Amino acid sequence: MNIHDFASQHCQPRKGKEHALSADKITQLLQLLPDWKLAADGHAIVKDFRFRDFHHTLGFINAVGFMANHEDHHPDIEAGYGHCQLLWSTHDVGGLSLNDIICAAKVEALLAR
Repeated sequence: MNIHDFASQHCQPRKGKEHALSADKITQLLQLLPDWKLAADGHAIVKDFRFRDFHHTLGFINAVGFMANHEDHHPDIEAGYGHCQLLWSTHDVGGLSLNDIICAAKVEALLAR
């Protein structure tokens, strides 16, 4: 699979440890997502996006928010002038699920437009 395959999928309800991705699977899938990293606690993926000003940062946040609401899967967002950090995790599985990979791929697709 590639990043476009994940971006075309939709999030599904995922509850319970059986939906958590293994460490090996996370490592494999992160290779598809440019500059995404595993968070220090190992329970999330994170990326910092840079923009030329707050106006563009806010536009990005709004686009991510629209997508996240549509997928019913929401990131933690930290933002400031010219940057926005997204952190995806699936609290219902206690770590990462395919929903996090799908949403990170959708974010990358937003920027490719």
